[in-house]
Amino acid sequence: MSQVTRIEHPLVEHHLCTVRDAQTQPSEFRNAIHRLSVLVGVYATQDLDVQPTKIRTPIADADCWKLKVRIGLVPILRAGLGMVDPLQDLLPDSAVWHLGLYRNEETAEPVGYYDKLPSSGAPNIALVLDPMLATGGSVDLVVRRLMNWGVDEIRVLSIIASQQGLDRVHRDFPDVKIYVTAIDPILNDQSFIVPGLGDAGDRIFDTPQHG
Repeated sequence: MSQVTRIEHPLVEHHLCTVRDAQTQPSEFRNAIHRLSVLVGVYATQDLDVQPTKIRTPIADADCWKLKVRIGLVPILRAGLGMVDPLQDLLPDSAVWHLGLYRNEETAEPVGYYDKLPSSGAPNIALVLDPMLATGGSVDLVVRRLMNWGVDEIRVLSIIASQQGLDRVHRDFPDVKIYVTAIDPILNDQSFIVPGLGDAGDRIFDTPQHG
């Protein structure tokens, strides 16, 4: 699965320990998600196209490079909102487009409820943000929608993914690059990642946990 990059770094492992721990408080959980998102974002953008430019420092002229592509951030509501601020720190000129999905608790499949993408103006590259890639259903829906919108290239940034979810996305969209900090082996009978970290949205926003 050559389009999947699992990011290996001591800081990744350290912050993963924090987000996995059931005793981590919401504020520190959010901070750890923020830090992991920065690390994922750096890896996911390391091959972006740049163009040369010349600027003037306080001392002399200098040759520099600026991004050549238009980038859009697409958080999958609601958990994806926890990854927006760190990615905008890295990409302050990026636009943010929201797609809202909720999980049908009987089928574990995503249901769309919010979509305000315009008919034109798609970015060159869209970074889909979702801390948990479980069944792959939500990412599938979002990738398909972004392709229909006219996005040239789509990359998925996640914190923890299941092998099953990765297999599904790779099967349906073999050209989509996926960046994760951990790949867990299985889903339980409620389609939660095991061992995972629970419900990322509930833990980010300090709302009641699912059982």
